Amino acid sequence: MDQAEWKLLKEIADLEKTPQGAYNIRRNGQLDSRNNTANIEITTKTEPGKSGIDITVKSGTKHESVHIPVIISQTGLSELVYNDFFIGDDCDVDIVAGCGIHNTGCETSQHDGVHTFHIGKNSKVRYVERHYGEGPGTGKRVMNPQTIVYLEEGASLNMESTQIRGVDSTKRETKIVVGPRAEAVITEKLLTHGQQTAESDMEIILDGEDASGRVISRSVAQDDSQQVFYPKMTGNAKCFGHVQCDSIIMGQARISSIPAIVANHVDAQLIHEAAIGRIAGDQILKLMTLGLTEQEAEEKILDGFLQ
Repeated sequence: MDQAEWKLLKEIADLEKTPQGAYNIRRNGQLDSRNNTANIEITTKTEPGKSGIDITVKSGTKHESVHIPVIISQTGLSELVYNDFFIGDDCDVDIVAGCGIHNTGCETSQHDGVHTFHIGKNSKVRYVERHYGEGPGTGKRVMNPQTIVYLEEGASLNMESTQIRGVDSTKRETKIVVGPRAEAVITEKLLTHGQQTAESDMEIILDGEDASGRVISRSVAQDDSQQVFYPKMTGNAKCFGHVQCDSIIMGQARISSIPAIVANHVDAQLIHEAAIGRIAGDQILKLMTLGLTEQEAEEKILDGFLQ
């Protein structure tokens, strides 16, 4: 890999060298490198016309990690990838995914990924997914991630999905089905600028007794960019769910936040909150009195908001 490709890996997976543990690095539509461990096996899909991998984690696996980044440096490349995760019972694992595109040409480069998780009883999964685009070319950088998760009894998922700059268009689809006494915590962070567009369609289904779910969405829309959010929380049993969407709007940007809660059980407790606003002038002034320029103060506030 060249310097630009290593930079992509640093941005999306915090990798400066080959990772420890299990990993699968996909580069320009092909397998670049892979490693399995005694407890985690990654295999290439064999179904005709279906590109992607299967990741199997043995029951009882603790404190191990899986890295599955995708990088694209070829202009005009478009791909659809299916990755399926089979997490056994009583596991505790970290999964780091994401896609980075470096486009130097005039054609669109696009990555569409469908990730499906089957998380076994009492297992804990921390899933980090980052998307990033760059490059001097005029070709667009497009990413459309789809995440589907099934949580069995007592399982938990802590998912952090981040897109900061460089992605011209994205449609993000997330569906999570939460079983009895299971928990899903989803944090989404998104920044758009220029003419970029982003749509996030998220549904959390609390399907078992004492299931819980929390969605925290934070976004910044700058310049002439557009964002649309559709977070939905459905309670089908005694459960607790909370949806919180906070956005900062700047320039001529447009943001629509349309949260929904649906209770199909008398003991379903569901809450939603949504707020859109601009940066308060007194916040910028306070930081400027500490020696920052107006632009530096603004960037400092945005960085803190998106943390």
